[in-house]
Amino acid sequence: TPTYLVYVSNYVSLMFQRTLFLSGRLKGVSVLLQHTCRRQISVTTKAMSSSKLTTAERIVGQDKNLWVEYSALATETKAVNLGQGFPDFNPPQFVIDALVESTKTAKFHQYTRGPGHPRLVNAIAKLYSKLLGRTISPMTQVTTTIGAYGALYQCIQGHVNPDDELIVIEPFFDCYKPMTLIASGKLVYVPLRPSPNADTGNGRYPVSSKDWVLDPEELAQAFSPKTKAIIVNNPNNPIGKVFTRSELEMIADLCRKHDVLCISDEVYEWLIYPGAEHVRMASLPGMWERTITIGSAGKTFSCTGWKLGWGIGPDNLIKNMMTVGTNVNYTNPTALQEAVAVGFEVEIERLGKPDSYFKELPALLLKKRDKMIEELRKVGFLPVVPQGGYFIMADTGGLDIKFNEPSEEPYDCKFVKWMMKEKGIATIPPSFFFCPDHQYVCDKMIRFCFCKEESTLDAAYQQLQKWLQERN
Repeated sequence: TPTYLVYVSNYVSLMFQRTLFLSGRLKGVSVLLQHTCRRQISVTTKAMSSSKLTTAERIVGQDKNLWVEYSALATETKAVNLGQGFPDFNPPQFVIDALVESTKTAKFHQYTRGPGHPRLVNAIAKLYSKLLGRTISPMTQVTTTIGAYGALYQCIQGHVNPDDELIVIEPFFDCYKPMTLIASGKLVYVPLRPSPNADTGNGRYPVSSKDWVLDPEELAQAFSPKTKAIIVNNPNNPIGKVFTRSELEMIADLCRKHDVLCISDEVYEWLIYPGAEHVRMASLPGMWERTITIGSAGKTFSCTGWKLGWGIGPDNLIKNMMTVGTNVNYTNPTALQEAVAVGFEVEIERLGKPDSYFKELPALLLKKRDKMIEELRKVGFLPVVPQGGYFIMADTGGLDIKFNEPSEEPYDCKFVKWMMKEKGIATIPPSFFFCPDHQYVCDKMIRFCFCKEESTLDAAYQQLQKWLQERN
């Protein structure tokens, strides 16, 4: 940094001058060195203050990142990390083996086809042709990306013009906001709210995520002539809601009526628990033509660090994603795409069978979900039971933790930081998933992640047990 350069330059200059002075030699060199150092500092300072070296306006205010901030805090406090949504267990062995094998072939260490490795896009097209009940062209209706993040970015950059409006359903995954703003679009927020008829048990919020619902009138009013797109995250992160067919049909009717693009973020599509059904937006009448379905290898095969995603949709929409991708990343890691392709080929043959990983993974996570709900309730949290995904939202209100210091920071942020430091458990504050006007909808709730090794979860439960003993 400039401050550091100034310090080092001054220190070197002073030490060298002192040496020369003490030795009584070459006094003029000291003067010359000091002048040179000061001149360099002046040039550096001037460059840093130049109006041409400032932040681009489109990213001003987008520098704060939830995951960077709270992951760093979890590391700093050495808390058991139940915050960020990644499994700390291995992907299935057949996918690991496929990656190892792919690294033994020379061509898989080099660039592959830009919009998607041929073997992978063929596998995706084959699988989703079955799931959507239509023939999908692998070369024109599928594109691979750097994670689902990359798919969202390419989708938004490829379709949103300045002042276009993009509807997001709250709670929403936080990257939707900066990606839209960087494209100079405008966000319109519509929250899921507790149903008036919901079973709330002994708490303030519905016991099940199914009872977080859209207000049909509020949603309809959000559409306008400026509406370009709506993002539907199904299953929803962080609430875990799986939208019913009738709820999706309501959204679809509005998309068709207003000629709006639907960006269907379905990264948790295989993590559906008993009692819920995953309906794909693009399978609804008249929606294939206006839907981009986004998927994630990280969520599908428990390998989030591979950062590989995809978009599926009609030729004209996928072409726009391809254009952005070609000019941003050009291509995606070949060996990883080859391994995921093998994973899909294996799963296509097992689809719907008991030995399918798409069956095994939700069964594994269901047990972890139910155990975490049990442990949270013991301490006094009131969890919302998710129908899908990795996460549990829980109400902290019954714990009666108060913070007296004045601060504009939302309560959930204060609580999460306090719990990391005092109780050794890291979670995520969901106020980041709402606009400021709607943060009251999740007042005093926090998000736990249960897609972890048993050792990680047991460590967290031990911390909760200590807390319970303190409370008693």
